[in-house]
Amino acid sequence: MKIQIHRQIKEIPAPQWNILVKGNNPFLKHEFLNALELHECVGQESGWVPCHIAIFEDDVLKAAMPMYQKYNSQGEFVFDHGWAEAYHRNGVHYYPKLVSAVPYTPTLGQRLLCKPEDEEQMFPILLQAAISVAKEVNAGSIHLLFSTEPQHSFLEDTGLLIRHDCQYHWHNDHYTDFDDFLSRLSSRKRKNIKQERRKVNNAGITFRLLDGYTATEQDWQVFNDFYSRTFHEKWNTPKFNLEFFVDVAKQLPDQTFLVLADHEDQCVAGALMYRSDTHLYGRHWGCSHNFDSLHFEACYYQGIEYCIREKLAIFEPGAQGQHKISRGFIPTRTLSAHWIEDPRFEQAIDQFCKEERQAMKHHIAELEKTVPYRKDLP
Repeated sequence: MKIQIHRQIKEIPAPQWNILVKGNNPFLKHEFLNALELHECVGQESGWVPCHIAIFEDDVLKAAMPMYQKYNSQGEFVFDHGWAEAYHRNGVHYYPKLVSAVPYTPTLGQRLLCKPEDEEQMFPILLQAAISVAKEVNAGSIHLLFSTEPQHSFLEDTGLLIRHDCQYHWHNDHYTDFDDFLSRLSSRKRKNIKQERRKVNNAGITFRLLDGYTATEQDWQVFNDFYSRTFHEKWNTPKFNLEFFVDVAKQLPDQTFLVLADHEDQCVAGALMYRSDTHLYGRHWGCSHNFDSLHFEACYYQGIEYCIREKLAIFEPGAQGQHKISRGFIPTRTLSAHWIEDPRFEQAIDQFCKEERQAMKHHIAELEKTVPYRKDLP
């Protein structure tokens, strides 16, 4: 076997990489990761420097690990700023660090890529390769963010430090349509959702539901303007760009779902989502005019209807947002694993993670008491 580090994912054959991606996850597809690099969404300037691990056997890719050398903690959604400050107070450099995740994308997925029959052999090799890279580039930590449960079990058994967080996911209970979904909710929550949808309809809003085939260059230009406006209003810098959105839609047309909202022949808002074989992922939103409840309709209810129509099992609408619970999304534990080289900091961070996990367990338990589904149903 030959272990290689690639500073550009295009150096790795796309068909071989994609074979290792489970469930057709769009964010782990070669096309998506390559578009990030090609259109400079990642790189030295953003602090996300690609250093992907690839393991070949007889020129065939056996395993891989999407990874980035990081010089900041931006765009990760698993916050370690306190750790960095502790290092700084003690005169120790926290950066660079290595991060295995999809940049700016807090969705669950593989971080160790290989075929199921090779996991027992390749998982330890990939992790050891990552540790070797960390030592070569003088990185004091490795962070595998939003890993899936089977891989997370391996990482925990290996002795990595484990963190828990909470997102809100919608689960498709074999609903026949949106009304069937509403019928499972308590009357008050059902009434609130109907009222929100009615406000949007009464405002004269209509929707265009597009994919990578039907969305035009003008549609993407309008959406990119909405997306950029959202960031600028928050005094932040957009991470993606028009060329990236167009490229991904072209490369993954069946996995792109763009919702555009029109009012009086003018496009006023947009929501972008991507899909796998089983999941829908809400990613970006923006608008030029504020209409009551339009955000909920475009980002949540249109996505739920899409999942029911396409028979997708789970809708991940993005990080954070406790308000999602009243709209049918369930508190869901997310997982990340961390390797800390310095034993002095590892001990303190391990204690922090233990306390955080316990607090998160209680937090989720309290949130579960507020889910809107009827108690009289089996």
